[in-house]
Amino acid sequence: MLPATTDDRRLTYDDLLAMPEDRLRHELIDGVHYVTPSPASPHQVVLGNLYFRMRQHLETHAVGTAYLSPLDVVFTMFDVVEPDLLFISTERERIVTHRNVSGAPDLVVEILSKTTARRDEGVKLELYSRHDVREYWVLDPKAQAIRVYRRRRNKLAVAEELKGADAALASPLLPGMSLPLAKIFEGSGA
Repeated sequence: MLPATTDDRRLTYDDLLAMPEDRLRHELIDGVHYVTPSPASPHQVVLGNLYFRMRQHLETHAVGTAYLSPLDVVFTMFDVVEPDLLFISTERERIVTHRNVSGAPDLVVEILSKTTARRDEGVKLELYSRHDVREYWVLDPKAQAIRVYRRRRNKLAVAEELKGADAALASPLLPGMSLPLAKIFEGSGA
């Protein structure tokens, strides 16, 4: 989806907060306003499956907290996004406030759709890389694949690409977790 900003003025988080509630996803990247419609049902099924499995793991491995969107992640006054899912380790829990997450989550998850794919692996990847996100998962329900980016040196880089029912998603941020892709994409109809 194209940016909603029509003039050269960069918007801020205060501008975003002043907008009327319309059940759309409003994000700012470098002060440019992006609006995305509500996700389709396959997106929501995949998100629910991943969150459910991650929460199950976190109940027995108390290394942090997983959050579902909508929850603002404020990197700067010009950079505010609503990832589909995010994880914040106990070491970084101080960045969680009543209203938002003020700083970089350890892990950010985006689920691709026709309207967001280019942004998710373009300006959002750059944003997450620039602001110290340690890991970024991009899930593609249509291909039933996951691209995992991990911080290497000072930026996020592709660490692995997972595809196929036998593949499993694991992360050093979530010790002991191994999620079969078949369970993540189960019921998505993709």
